[in-house]
Amino acid sequence: MPTCPAPVRPLDAATAEELTTAAAKLLAEHGSATSPGLLAALPEACARLGDTVRLALRPVDTADGLFVLRGLYLDDTELAPTPGHWSTVGDAGARWDVVLLLVSALMGTPIAWDGQQDGRFVHNIVPSPGHENEQTGASSDVLLTPHTEDAFHPGRAHLLLLACMRNHDDIATTAASIRRTALADEDIELLKRPVAPILPDDAYEQAQRFAGRPAPVPTLFDGGEGMTMRFDPAYTPLDDAGADAQWRAAYGRLEDELARVSVAVSLEPGDVLVVDNDIVVHGRVPFKARYDGTDRWLKRASVRVEGRPTRPLAEHDEHGYGQAALTAWTD
Repeated sequence: MPTCPAPVRPLDAATAEELTTAAAKLLAEHGSATSPGLLAALPEACARLGDTVRLALRPVDTADGLFVLRGLYLDDTELAPTPGHWSTVGDAGARWDVVLLLVSALMGTPIAWDGQQDGRFVHNIVPSPGHENEQTGASSDVLLTPHTEDAFHPGRAHLLLLACMRNHDDIATTAASIRRTALADEDIELLKRPVAPILPDDAYEQAQRFAGRPAPVPTLFDGGEGMTMRFDPAYTPLDDAGADAQWRAAYGRLEDELARVSVAVSLEPGDVLVVDNDIVVHGRVPFKARYDGTDRWLKRASVRVEGRPTRPLAEHDEHGYGQAALTAWTD
């Protein structure tokens, strides 16, 4: 897998300062990055930001399906040690939570989940003891299989944002765009059929206990401007899905094609990776966690783009395994 430079959208020093100053002001006014008042104030705060940052945060516009926002200065020595679990982060890096919320709000509506990380709108992604071999962001020893974020749910994010706090070991995020693949027309047509379900991942314990019957969903679909995708092989029970050999072979060829076009993006502190969750699957290479306060630390936000016509209408009828998506504000 090549380590490739992702498309970069640079922020000049003045624009980066404008964004971080706005975040600091919001945090000072509301006292916490998780304050409902701060979340409600995001649209007004965004309205005061200049056109340069808005241009940098225009929609993803290449077949890569992602870009890196670069230019925000983050001093690693001013950060707290990398925590050993998301629940112990507290207010560490709170100003960067608000920066990420502002970036999210400029691109759409930030969303959260009542069943993940206590309903927070910014998640902390750190390696955690005892979770080394899971297929979640808390793992380390295993390859985090390329996947659509929250693929099990019809209300999943349109955009995934990953802000780098610390990455001393240059641990790469992997990414593969469906629009870079070269699948046969026959495989595409097969994978548009709703054959296999996608189950909730291990970060959603409550959803995994949901009593409703898993419904099969299409893997590929036309998104208006090109092919889009809903893909999470680690949580797709092919053995129980009733998929025939022809469909399984097409699914395998999709996996192979995504591996062929996959790139590895090593984020630097202050970088914000923006991924179109309908076009790109993402993952992470394996690494050995030290649990000494210097491990890789990302912050993650999910964004819904209202009215975006990229998904099948049938998704409206899905139960979502009982999970409710929360929005940062209501009209």
